[in-house]
Amino acid sequence: MRRALKWIIWGVLALIVVVALIALWKREELARLMAVNSLFHEDKIVNNFSNMNVAFLSAVMDKGPSDPSPLPGGAPLTLSEAAEDWIKDHAITALVVLKDGELRFEQYYQGTEATDRRVSWSVAKSFLSALIGTALEKGEIENIDVPVTKYAPNLIGTAYDGVSLRNVLQMSSGVTFDEDYLDYDSDINKMGRTLALGGSMDEFAAGLNDRFVEPGTKFQYVSIDTHVLGMVLRGATGQSVIDLLQERIIAPLGLEEDPYYLTDGFGVAFVLGGLNLRTRDYARFGQMIAQGGQWQGKQVVPQQWITDSIAPSANTASDEMGYGYQWWIPQEFEAGEVLARGVYDQFIYINQSENIVIAINGANKKFREEGAKQRNVEMIKHIADLVLQ
Repeated sequence: MRRALKWIIWGVLALIVVVALIALWKREELARLMAVNSLFHEDKIVNNFSNMNVAFLSAVMDKGPSDPSPLPGGAPLTLSEAAEDWIKDHAITALVVLKDGELRFEQYYQGTEATDRRVSWSVAKSFLSALIGTALEKGEIENIDVPVTKYAPNLIGTAYDGVSLRNVLQMSSGVTFDEDYLDYDSDINKMGRTLALGGSMDEFAAGLNDRFVEPGTKFQYVSIDTHVLGMVLRGATGQSVIDLLQERIIAPLGLEEDPYYLTDGFGVAFVLGGLNLRTRDYARFGQMIAQGGQWQGKQVVPQQWITDSIAPSANTASDEMGYGYQWWIPQEFEAGEVLARGVYDQFIYINQSENIVIAINGANKKFREEGAKQRNVEMIKHIADLVLQ
């Protein structure tokens, strides 16, 4: 009996040692997974959104050697009571307003600061759209009607086989993908755990085999389409999206601080939502778009591509927001107005005709509530109207 008890004790001790060694070996992955699981907790979400490189792997981009491009001050803008109430109700953390390239309003909330590099979430998709435009101009991508498998051959035989670049730009791939952020077992959250644990985003995309409609026939917002855009860019140019964005967008804009991308375990950028910049730097990107792709005398992004990409060309339903090439166009907008939009209330609003740019960061856990989208659009338009008064 004593001998058996002794072996049981030794067995338990050995198991404890093995578990401890595994925990030590995987401590970084486990720490990231724990951080991801608490990413949106009420008492942590604001801080987490300013420190995403704690929860995920990341790669820093060099903003370049030049001093930050100027944002001269203009006449101070006074917000209305309605705007102030919206800021509180929607857990807004940063608001920057430009008119004619001048800084008219800048304020940070909930303990955040101007130096915080806030996560973009899906606002990052619009940055990738701009990169696609540069690759088309350089002839690296033939046109947007080529199949994505021409440049991402590892998608042959998957749900993306037969899908065109135009289809994924317009979120009309037809690929089955559950985008419910509030469902732990949804595809978008499985993808998040893949990212946190250092898995491969390319393999995740290549593991999707089902389509619910034929490509191009129906708009359905699925973020994995944007990852496929990144795969196309990498295949067409032979460069990483991180290097491309740094070279073609970041360096010409003259940002204030080095931005960073979240990455998977293979150094591949999380292009569908992993870009992190200061809010003023989001505004600089918006101002470049407002100026038809020009910045300080240089054509950063082709003007025709911007015109095409911000037009509502996707096959959206009559009661849905319009969608272009990774840009949103609400029904209330007129020609030249466009919105980059991310979950938890991240926005870049651009009005080309009035030369107004509004950059917003938030940590709004109620972003999915009924009527929230409409309230946001109305308030952004309201702030733009205040600028014109």
